[in-house]
Amino acid sequence: MKQITIVTPVRSGLLADISEKLGQAEINIETLEGYVVRDWDIVQLTVSDYDAALQVLRNAGYDAITEDAVVINVKDQPGALAKVTRRLYEGGVDMRSIRILHRQAGEAMVAISMDRTDLGMRLIDDLLVKRSD
Repeated sequence: MKQITIVTPVRSGLLADISEKLGQAEINIETLEGYVVRDWDIVQLTVSDYDAALQVLRNAGYDAITEDAVVINVKDQPGALAKVTRRLYEGGVDMRSIRILHRQAGEAMVAISMDRTDLGMRLIDDLLVKRSD
């Protein structure tokens, strides 16, 4: 899964602008997260058409940062993410971001971006969401 991150000075209407521009281009927002850190708005999203979304956002003047994220399934219980993050840490992989995408029926689907994606995927291969999942 590819994640798009936009970092911009705080401004009112940012999410409305981003979602309208993507909607006008017939691009569906699949996940969206927005928050403020000091004087900066940070928006992270995944979309139905990654390349087209990047083009739309960059044409609109947004500095869109991109990175690959892997998606895993874990049990939705205390300590489950601790085991995953410990495994990555002990394997020498630093996480850039982690986000719970969906929780249902005792399972959680989680997206993780990391500095050494190939190594990280090998370390947590048993948890990766495969195309058949």
